[in-house]
Amino acid sequence: MTEKITIARLHEMKKTGEKIVSLTAYDASFARILDTAGIDITLVGDSLGMVLHGEDDTLAVSMEDMTYHSRIVSRACQRSLVVVDMPHRSYETGHQACTNALRLVEAGGADVVKLEGGVEQAETVASLTGRGIPVCGHVGLQPQSIKEYGGYKVQGRSKEQAERILAGARALQAAGACMVVLECIPAALAQRLSNEITIPTIGIGAGVNCDGQVLVVYDVLGLSARSPHMAKNFLAETGSIQEAVQQYIRAVKTREFPGPEHSFE
Repeated sequence: MTEKITIARLHEMKKTGEKIVSLTAYDASFARILDTAGIDITLVGDSLGMVLHGEDDTLAVSMEDMTYHSRIVSRACQRSLVVVDMPHRSYETGHQACTNALRLVEAGGADVVKLEGGVEQAETVASLTGRGIPVCGHVGLQPQSIKEYGGYKVQGRSKEQAERILAGARALQAAGACMVVLECIPAALAQRLSNEITIPTIGIGAGVNCDGQVLVVYDVLGLSARSPHMAKNFLAETGSIQEAVQQYIRAVKTREFPGPEHSFE
């Protein structure tokens, strides 16, 4: 068996400049395809609320949903690190966050849990990491806060927003987060942030200079009803799911993806 990807390995990849590649998976079949192809991080995203359940957003996804999908994906992944989203309203207090994170790790098999928010989540992250639960942060566009934004909008274009995102990433790192997702922020801001913090940055709609990239697997395969700006259909070029995933990996590793057309200014 190929050696399991660890958090330490991801940090080493950041230091050496090797790009980290991630895709979402929600079931064993896709998880095996991604794992065999060489994906570094398999993300069990609460995006399943949209791509599997047909909802308009991720807000109705439950702990039961995430634990179930985490369990079947983690069983199938032999190599990749399994990161699992904590769903909306599952980490509003420290006690709640610890209880639910432990559930994802123990019953769901998660290697890392992911939660959204910056400075306001630093105390929660510190509490989780203090209990030995690895945490991935998430700043920029936060899908669980979509009602506040009034839609899916690029974050960080104003000076105030940019400073809030930078402060959030710094606070997450200081609290012990092992990595942070940067979603839908200007490429220049993502590059500045990636250069400044020592933990890996995983971009989605954040330009080519993040330490890694993540996409929803349904978008990579052209299966979504609407293709997001930051996505590319790799299946259209190959005709094979396995080859499409491998093409995505190669494109990220060689910095061919994302291009300017998949990023924001």
